[in-house]
Amino acid sequence: MNGKKEVLFSWNLLKWAYGLVVLLAGLDKIFGTNLIVSWPKYVSPLAESMLPFSVGTFLVIIGIVEVVVALLILTKFQKIGAYLATAWLLIIAINLLMLGYIDIAIRDVLLAVGAVVLATLTDGLKELGIAK
Repeated sequence: MNGKKEVLFSWNLLKWAYGLVVLLAGLDKIFGTNLIVSWPKYVSPLAESMLPFSVGTFLVIIGIVEVVVALLILTKFQKIGAYLATAWLLIIAINLLMLGYIDIAIRDVLLAVGAVVLATLTDGLKELGIAK
């Protein structure tokens, strides 16, 4: 592979990985199937106390947001989707820290870094005329 092909491969790998995983997580929340994990256990008591509705409704809303972010990442709006994913992952990491899930919070911070990489690669590839 030449340099352009390697960078394009990396960008596509990030785009599809972030897009599909976020989409699946969102759908899991919307339909309340909890196939990936039992999502309600990851809502901190502080966040729950601030909700004007049930945790189930909150998770559906989160799922809808995640589906939208995933669709942005998988379409021509990768940069916007990647930056939204970055912010979202950092908010999730803060919530996880409040619950004491430090290991998962650290992983979400690293995922946020990867989302920034996706956004910056998108810009770079567009400047080079390689990505749409």
